[in-house]
Amino acid sequence: MNARAPKEAVIKMYAKREDIHPREVKGPFATLRRACVWLTQALFYGLPWLSMHGRQAVLFDLGARKFHLFGLVLWPQDFIYLAGLLIICAYGLFLVTAVAGRVWCGYACPQTVYTEIFLWIERRIEGDRSARIRLDRQPWTVEKLGKRGAKHLAWGTVALWTGFTFVGYFTPIRALGDAVAHLGLGPWEAFWILFYGFATYGNAGWMREQVCKYMCPYARFQSAMFDRDTLIVSYDAARGEPRGMARNSAKGDCIDCSLCVQVCPVGIDIRDGLQYECIGCAACIDACSGVMDKVGRPRGLIRYSTENALAGGWNAKQIRARLLRPRTLGYGVVFVLMAAGLGSALALRTPLKLDVIRDRGSMGREVEDGKIENVYRLQLMNTGERPHRFHIGVSGIPSAAIADEDLVELDGASARAVPVRVRVDHVAARTGSNALTFTVTAQDDPALRVTEKAVFIVPR
Repeated sequence: MNARAPKEAVIKMYAKREDIHPREVKGPFATLRRACVWLTQALFYGLPWLSMHGRQAVLFDLGARKFHLFGLVLWPQDFIYLAGLLIICAYGLFLVTAVAGRVWCGYACPQTVYTEIFLWIERRIEGDRSARIRLDRQPWTVEKLGKRGAKHLAWGTVALWTGFTFVGYFTPIRALGDAVAHLGLGPWEAFWILFYGFATYGNAGWMREQVCKYMCPYARFQSAMFDRDTLIVSYDAARGEPRGMARNSAKGDCIDCSLCVQVCPVGIDIRDGLQYECIGCAACIDACSGVMDKVGRPRGLIRYSTENALAGGWNAKQIRARLLRPRTLGYGVVFVLMAAGLGSALALRTPLKLDVIRDRGSMGREVEDGKIENVYRLQLMNTGERPHRFHIGVSGIPSAAIADEDLVELDGASARAVPVRVRVDHVAARTGSNALTFTVTAQDDPALRVTEKAVFIVPR
């Protein structure tokens, strides 16, 4: 009889989620985190309601293919500016990460911000950490059903308002609000409000730390921007170990109260060392500082520090001296140069664009008086907020002239296609293609001027 084959090892690719009920903590970092929540959400919820020049100050009007940003109007041709802004933001994130680790995740990331909001609602309705744990364990009763129902109703309200605000950046929010009030939402607006609301509800209410652990790519590649001089939330093992409650020389400062674990929103123990799940929120620092105050020991057992500082016993001045190092200087120089370049490009940007398209259906034709005529379509875009009256001129060939009305009016933040016929004396141009230049100038502002080259065809 053959021996039974050994069981194959099971490799788990995903850890089963355990419910985390973070304890509420008070301290300077918790205050800073709440201030970031208020600031970011005041901007997010408030900006769509701000008006400038009679229209929404921040509006990404995809239907009209125009982006309104505080009086600046960007068109599809200005995509380079958006790309530059995204690259600058990326380098800013690299710089901040190289200096202070995942502070973006801990204080300003939307996942962190909305999780903080949803946790605040949960605490107000269900109680503190111990009360929420007891509520989880007890059977379903009228009280439990009422509390859970109220919590999810509040979560859903915040999520839907968030979805409504998000769509308000792409559809004028006042018109969107009127459509919601009169049950007249279009299918796309309704879809995106519900989709974004559901994403907010699911991510901040249910998935929480799972998003940071498994969905966010930043946690995976952040190590490429870290070095031994990067500020991270650190546990001073040399001072804290061995742990214990006894107050004698054989014990370290850590009393093993586990408060640092209880307040952690991702459920890790910072005493085990730096882990990729750590979002750098410093909740454990506030909790540990409060405990150290109570037991009469100096703060800083858990603190923002660096690997080199912990290994060498550096003080704060020595840590600050290493903030300016080749890595951070490189990120900083690139960031400043790109920001200056983008700012200069926007400041020097002419709020008038011109595209010239020659009528390809006619290579050129002879009209009265022996003149040759070509037909063009001028695509004019006034990217400023003021209306202007523009004069259209043509040069490059002797006797070249506009055969139509050479004045055109254009409202602010608008575009217009203008058909133009250009006539040239036959003797003034050679057979084949000839270089031609169109010039458009604002009559009330001669400095507002743009030129565009074209080709004039003389048939054989």
